[in-house]
Amino acid sequence: MSRALRLVGLLLLVAAAARAQTPPVPKPFPQPGQQPPPAAPPLTPAKPAPPSQAPAGAPTEVALGVAVFLGAEFLTSFDAGQGQRYYLFGTNVPFADIVAWYKTLLKDKGELVFDEPPVHQFDIGKFKEDVMAFPPSVTVKDYTWGGMEGYLNPKPGAKPARFKTIIQIVPMPKI
Repeated sequence: MSRALRLVGLLLLVAAAARAQTPPVPKPFPQPGQQPPPAAPPLTPAKPAPPSQAPAGAPTEVALGVAVFLGAEFLTSFDAGQGQRYYLFGTNVPFADIVAWYKTLLKDKGELVFDEPPVHQFDIGKFKEDVMAFPPSVTVKDYTWGGMEGYLNPKPGAKPARFKTIIQIVPMPKI
């Protein structure tokens, strides 16, 4: 059962990657006889936001229940169901280095879920099927396997444009 849940978690991670890499659908050209859209009001410069430790919406390590690899960038989060969320972080540190870091941090060897592309999972809590959608875990995936360019940064124009490695964290839900 646990392997099937891991597979579902991985499929959600892959689906998130596919959504992040899908180009926007172009808008059709105006048809003859259509009125042009109203002119947009001029843009005024916004006040710069005060500097902060984490980007808006980024979870804290306290909320996650586990440390995030230093320098990993918060990308997004998704509703996992049953009151759980999963959080994606990107880094350009190689997959093997991230896995080694979590092995040391968690004092657990985790499990290599897939060889190709490499996906390694660390359980960080006991899975309770009746109240959880996914097991609390840290999952690391190599997005450069097979010559891939990396996971597309979902923030348009942001640097880096792609990430070599994605870290997915599913924290323990507050029960």
